[in-house]
Amino acid sequence: MNKSLLKYIVIGAIIGSGLSMAGCSPTTPAAQTANENLSTAADNFEIQRKIVGINGLTNTIAFEVTGRCSVNDQGNQLELTCKQGPNEFRKHMIGLSDNTFYVAEQLDAVDVSQYHTRIIIRPEAILPELNIDAGKQ
Repeated sequence: MNKSLLKYIVIGAIIGSGLSMAGCSPTTPAAQTANENLSTAADNFEIQRKIVGINGLTNTIAFEVTGRCSVNDQGNQLELTCKQGPNEFRKHMIGLSDNTFYVAEQLDAVDVSQYHTRIIIRPEAILPELNIDAGKQ
C-alpha cells in the first residue's frame, strides 16, 4: 500500500471517529459559527478542495477531484458542483457503494470569523427577470 493511500485511510478514520464522537456537530458556539462560515464559503466556491474516493476492499483510489467544489452527499451518490471559471460551473455525480468512502480535504486555510455570521443575498433570487424592449415604434 502506498503512503498517499495510507494517508487518506488514516484521515478518513480520524474524521469518521471524530464525527461519531461529536455527534456530527461542533459543540461550542465559536466552533459552530466557524463551521457554518466554512460551509458557506465552500458552497460559494471560495475554498479549494481535494475530494478522494477510496475503495475499502482493494485499498485503491477510485476517484479524485480537485477544485472549488461544493459537496452534496446523497447517500449512494456524491454530487459535486465545481466552479471552472468566473461564470462557468460543472456538476459531477459519482455513485458510491458500500465499500467506497470519500475524504473531502480543504487545501488552504480560510479566515472565517467566529464572531460574525455571513449573510449572502443573491439579487437574482429576489428581483424578477425583466425583459425590456426599448426599440423604436
